[in-house]
Amino acid sequence: MTEILKPDTADQVLDAVKWAVSEATPLDVRGTGTKAGFGRPVQAGRVLDLSNLAGITEYDPGELVLTAGPATPMAEIEQALAEANQELAFEPMDLGALYGNGAGAGTLGGVIAANLSGPRRIKAGAARDHFLGFQAVSGRGEVFKSGGKVMKNVTGFDLSKLMAGSFGTLAVMTQVSVKVLPRPEKTRTVLLMGADDTHAVAALCDALGSSHEVAGAAHLPASVAQRSAVGYVSGAGTAVTAVRVEGPGPSVEHRCKSLRDLFAPFGAVEELHSHNSAAFWREIRDAAPFTGDWQDHQVWRVSVPPTAGPIVGQHLRARLGGEVYYDWGGGLIWFALDARSDAGAADIRRVIRDCGGHATL
Repeated sequence: MTEILKPDTADQVLDAVKWAVSEATPLDVRGTGTKAGFGRPVQAGRVLDLSNLAGITEYDPGELVLTAGPATPMAEIEQALAEANQELAFEPMDLGALYGNGAGAGTLGGVIAANLSGPRRIKAGAARDHFLGFQAVSGRGEVFKSGGKVMKNVTGFDLSKLMAGSFGTLAVMTQVSVKVLPRPEKTRTVLLMGADDTHAVAALCDALGSSHEVAGAAHLPASVAQRSAVGYVSGAGTAVTAVRVEGPGPSVEHRCKSLRDLFAPFGAVEELHSHNSAAFWREIRDAAPFTGDWQDHQVWRVSVPPTAGPIVGQHLRARLGGEVYYDWGGGLIWFALDARSDAGAADIRRVIRDCGGHATL
């Protein structure tokens, strides 16, 4: 059984890393371990459990900055922000249901370390774009910090961009600061019914290329749409293409009307309002169509140029079967297939090689 090191303070993290350096022992850095199945498996002699480095240490809604320990549960972060009518604009996905864990069990440090961003990434940017600063222990057993706790900080090399998406391989974070923003006043989603993958992505590209500040652009083939918990989506009996707009009420109303007109040549158009819109985009964000009865499937997250999305999706299904749905205007493909020894890795990489994409199991 792998030995677990569980520090209570940043100083104890430093001691643990210094010991690991002296013993030439690799460390598997974890918060609550909810993302252990995401990406490449870690080969390490010890687990460095940071779950005791949790809690919000600084949060002033007026400054739009939150600072917390790396193992602070996302549920705690989201509750604190909701009380001030604020949010993390990059809409971090919750992998809990996908891995059979409870919702909100992931941590702030895990979100940053995996650079997990949701549907709003196409408008607000990725997690790394909202990561202001951190304190950490390097792999040589040295304490350092980068960035700060203010919205504008351009001093020195921006190490935050490197740490985001490094999966804990560059340093052990002991404190994290992120940018927060006010929640939109109103949210609505325009639905295009019955479009095939190619026409759907063309419609999404038109919407994203417009002046309407689209904050979400997804397409669900009929077989995936029917698994939605939103009745307007699952009850449609057809493929559903969705575009989200947010902001002040009059602006949202105007943009929804313009998008309905834009989509009209592609097929029938419907609309989701606040509650149903929020529920739908949570499903898209968290890969909900591939949870529940699909729990025993293997799920890939495939990033490609948006215009290549339909072709890649078609080839994946032709080679391996399974199901796909599209986010980020066709640029992010969620692909679920029956479990197999290699998870279809060779075929998937062969499909995406020519278009310059990448895939994560």
